[in-house]
Amino acid sequence: MPAKLSIGFLGTGRMATALARGFIRAGLVTGKQVTGSDPLPAARDAFKKESGAGTVKTNTDVARASNVLILATKPDQTAAALGEIRDEFTRHHLLISIAAGVPIVKLEAALPVGARVIRVMPNTPALIGESATAYATGKSATVADGALAQKLFSAVGVAMQVKESLLDAVTGLSGSGPAYVYQFIEALSDGGVAAGLPRDVATKLAAQTVLGGAKMVLETGQHPGALKDMVTSPGGTTIEGLHELEKGKLRGTVISAVRAATEKSKKLGQG
Repeated sequence: MPAKLSIGFLGTGRMATALARGFIRAGLVTGKQVTGSDPLPAARDAFKKESGAGTVKTNTDVARASNVLILATKPDQTAAALGEIRDEFTRHHLLISIAAGVPIVKLEAALPVGARVIRVMPNTPALIGESATAYATGKSATVADGALAQKLFSAVGVAMQVKESLLDAVTGLSGSGPAYVYQFIEALSDGGVAAGLPRDVATKLAAQTVLGGAKMVLETGQHPGALKDMVTSPGGTTIEGLHELEKGKLRGTVISAVRAATEKSKKLGQG
């Protein structure tokens, strides 16, 4: 980690806000060491209020104030954002991109030769310190740069290094995955309501069930299928429910969703 770490966000959206707040809460930096840029006063005010960080109007100002720059724009805005900071980008800077689908080679091409770049795919549970994050390092990024990325993103959940060729799949799985889970929780809750439960009770039970199931997988280390079998008694209620899920092609639909989101991520990188 640099002796005087200063983090700048190019963009102040939900993910930037979540990360800034997470880094500050973890004690990795203070609010004075984090800056976000946005041309809209309302966006700057929201970022400052929710994260505790500072703000400026331009990406150029962020580059001048920070040694770690986090590219948090939409994929179609990355070229413009990097163009604004190119002349300010030095060998002392590290670029971390969380823009979905944009490959490292494009990021490096938009910056001076030898630019240190890391591509990261976190997800929105970073807001509560439960992100599932994967990252890949560029050709000029150092071992220390990778260690810094690991430390930063571990502060908002779980982080792991992967080959860049896998990041589109990561986007399709864990990047988009929270939305799949929310829809499943909503469906579970709807089922509970259909069976006679009050909505608030059904939603709380559904969410806790998903949380508990996830913890069982992570903490026991057992295969999800083995844990499923532990709940499934011969001739019982669970196997009846599972039979309906199989008839509805739940597995195949989820697999198709991940693959479709992965392909979309690849297309974003080609644009």
